[in-house]
Amino acid sequence: MRCVFSGQSISLTLDVPLAQTSVWRAVVRVLRSPADSLSCALFPCSCVLCSRSLLRFTRVPICDFCCTQLPPQTGTLCACCGEDLGIPNLSTLPGSDNPDSQPLCQPCRLAAPAFVKAVAYGSYHGELRSLVHLLKYQGMQPVAGRLGKLLAASLEAFASSADAPRQMLVIPVPMHPVKQRQRGFNHAELLARAAMAEMRRRHPQWRLHLETNLLKRVRVTVSQAGLTSHQRRQNLRGAFFAPSPGRLAGQHVLLVDDIYTTGATARACSRVLVNAGAASVRVATVARAQREGVASWDPSFLRSGFLQAAR
Repeated sequence: MRCVFSGQSISLTLDVPLAQTSVWRAVVRVLRSPADSLSCALFPCSCVLCSRSLLRFTRVPICDFCCTQLPPQTGTLCACCGEDLGIPNLSTLPGSDNPDSQPLCQPCRLAAPAFVKAVAYGSYHGELRSLVHLLKYQGMQPVAGRLGKLLAASLEAFASSADAPRQMLVIPVPMHPVKQRQRGFNHAELLARAAMAEMRRRHPQWRLHLETNLLKRVRVTVSQAGLTSHQRRQNLRGAFFAPSPGRLAGQHVLLVDDIYTTGATARACSRVLVNAGAASVRVATVARAQREGVASWDPSFLRSGFLQAAR
């Protein structure tokens, strides 16, 4: 059986009293199976990632198998930016007597970013990379809902932290108006909205406020893809501006984007926000592009970074 790719978003429980909602859901579950079977036969559609047949109505043409191939990051990550340090367990390193100390990668050790911490759900490869591309380059906006839930999962790192603020301004990394008109939407804003909806369900006590006018991209930049770290920094120099510093003063900010690659964008945006008066900036992305060869770093550097973080 194969299924139609449907954009239908109307709820079947609109205007239905809450007491009757569970009854209607039971009826829908009974009717959905034959309806799906008929639609699959009449309007076939395949998963856009693996070409397997879809077996039910969906706004996102991704099969259940591909949805399970989205594992979270594992391993020992930099306590600041989330860089994979390439080692399974830091407890084997000398000088790590303090259990509260955390490791830092070389870039964060040599030049600390303006943000407090950056988190990401998974590594930027495989099905996760393909999903990001479907949203970003192919305009499949319903994918943002799925990715937003993954982004919310990464925010659990802040939810479990005692020192993380429970009230934050959520600021998507802005696009230049020219590029946003060409694309038709800002993918970072769609991700932020989806993640906020999921976080309200998981942690209703959190107070997250979306702000799309407190950070502007004032200069057209070339695509960051394929650029070196130095070229990325040069490309973003002077690209961002905070037009209303008074509204940022003393506020805690959650900066949202799709991918953290070298950190050039996150660092540039965070620096502008902090200089405008933000009390703190935290960064959340769906994916993290990890560098190859991190396991070959000099252990003495890891020890020094570990000890510096403990001070």
